[in-house]
Amino acid sequence: MIKKILFGLLTLLLLVGCDRSVSTRADYSDSLIVIDAGHGGHDSGATAGGLYEKNLVLSIAHRTAKKFRDMGYRVYMTRANDRFIKLSGRTKIADRKDAKIFISIHANAIANESRFQVVEGVETYFLQKTRDAKSQRIAARENEAVLQGADALSKNVIIDSVLNGPKIIESNKLAIDVQRNVVASLQSAYEGVKNGGVRPAPFYVLVGASRPSILVEVGYITNDKERARLFTADYQERIAQGIVTGATSYIMNRKKELGF
Repeated sequence: MIKKILFGLLTLLLLVGCDRSVSTRADYSDSLIVIDAGHGGHDSGATAGGLYEKNLVLSIAHRTAKKFRDMGYRVYMTRANDRFIKLSGRTKIADRKDAKIFISIHANAIANESRFQVVEGVETYFLQKTRDAKSQRIAARENEAVLQGADALSKNVIIDSVLNGPKIIESNKLAIDVQRNVVASLQSAYEGVKNGGVRPAPFYVLVGASRPSILVEVGYITNDKERARLFTADYQERIAQGIVTGATSYIMNRKKELGF
């Protein structure tokens, strides 16, 4: 009789323990993530070695979306196939969907062929004007598809008109978390992965966002070593995991700051 009672109490304790673990498990269903694969359709983005940026970033975006969904997040992709979407419409999607954060995925490139094998690394950007020549140059390349034909004054007006709108400080925090985790994820398995850091830049794709928004440059397609890695499943999976881990860290910290 005593053995039956003890067995029953043990079973009850185990059940309570299981219930507690379930109830305290993080719930991400209240967070919608919008993932933007850069370029698409007639806009191939950077090209090198017969490979296109638009295809690379779409593959990484799909892997990232899957990992977010596996954790319980709701996810929306601005494009899930090879089609072109105007830059001005991408952050509008995030606003219309009331996303928690907006993440645009791109691959970098340089024009100076003599430096193809020198320049490499992962970089993450948030919207802000800057005097940094490198950030300006990279933003100009990514903005070319939408700002083609506009003079310098018009470009500045477009950016200036919305610089006060985005949550710059929060975007900076999100960029720091994502950059740190993407680099850590890659460096755990690959030698020589360069940390290009977090930078402000006037990327038009981030213009008009009313929520934390970042642009991740996953590597330089013009660098032979990095391009070879970027087009492998394992490297892409590690980039995706770094993005998800970083974004989750940011979201959980924000929840703690807000007290829920």
